[in-house]
Amino acid sequence: MTHVLLTEHPTHQGKRIMEICLNAEKSLNALTLDMVRTIQTALDQYITDDSVVAIILDGSGEKALCAGGDVVSLYRSISGEGDASFPEQFFTDEYRLDYTIHTYPKPIICWGSGIVMGGGMGLMNGCSHRVVTESTLMAMPEVTIGLYPDVGGSWFLHRTPGRTGLFMGLTSSRMNAADALFLNLADRFVLTSQRSDLLSGLERATWEGDLHAVVSRVLRDLEENSAAMRQSITSPVSTHFDVIQKVTDRDSVEQIVTALLSLDTDDTWLQRAQKSIAHGSPLALHMIFKQLQRTLHMSLKEVFESELALSVQCCRYREFPEGVRALLVDKDGKPNWTFSSVQEVDQTVVESLFVSPWATSPLANL
Repeated sequence: MTHVLLTEHPTHQGKRIMEICLNAEKSLNALTLDMVRTIQTALDQYITDDSVVAIILDGSGEKALCAGGDVVSLYRSISGEGDASFPEQFFTDEYRLDYTIHTYPKPIICWGSGIVMGGGMGLMNGCSHRVVTESTLMAMPEVTIGLYPDVGGSWFLHRTPGRTGLFMGLTSSRMNAADALFLNLADRFVLTSQRSDLLSGLERATWEGDLHAVVSRVLRDLEENSAAMRQSITSPVSTHFDVIQKVTDRDSVEQIVTALLSLDTDDTWLQRAQKSIAHGSPLALHMIFKQLQRTLHMSLKEVFESELALSVQCCRYREFPEGVRALLVDKDGKPNWTFSSVQEVDQTVVESLFVSPWATSPLANL
């Protein structure tokens, strides 16, 4: 079975719109290394092909664009069931693809309908035109498996209002379409029923001048037609902005966790955030806080280099594989975290995870 479908859509002028569709519906289009490499090869070809004016990135089925990376394969390689070099290969190629998307000169329209999590967020947030729908459900849930928001999360979580990016990373809170727009994690809201209208609009468009502007004009019309539904969706993140700012205005991750858990509230959204941060990996909470601090003024390339080093180190320590085991392999939901609380985390362990395994990063040639 081909897990990435490449489809050509001709325009009325004889140009081409290329559709890259993640085609692993049963796994909610989870991103494998082969899929990453297929997409990279396609984008590398389209960049020099003058007949290709735009790319659509989407997922098969109605449930998800992409629910994340193939962490189960990572777990198996870490556990000795596969190639020990697999984690470095996977993360290097995944981040190279994300960087390619971020810096791509032609418009890439991401149809972010359904579940968009982890690796799916990495794909979507590099795209020039990020579309959400009434079914969009986003999250960066890495804290639940002992990891941190990677795939460029160290870049795009800095570009959210206030300290919302930090809060979303620490709590793995879920986001709807209105949240995504508020957080600058999406650009347009379009109804799922207009998916075919998007394609026909792009096929009929006059592809001259600024190609990004051509795409924006098509999406602008569709968004106007979707306005009534968009207005009916409220943003919990926006509603809770002041509370988020208050609990994150602290000097350490320990203080943030204490402030959030100390809230006496019957607000179900905040209660979910409290439950998530209480059950997430204490070590991962420290990683998330430190990684966002250290990447604040980094370039995009530097961000991906830093993420690669941290992710590979995470694969050499017990926390991440234990989190994957508990949530996705044995599915007992009972991870045996290295430290029992965020206050007990050994800072020497945290620091060791931020030491690059190489003198020269495998991403140095980005």
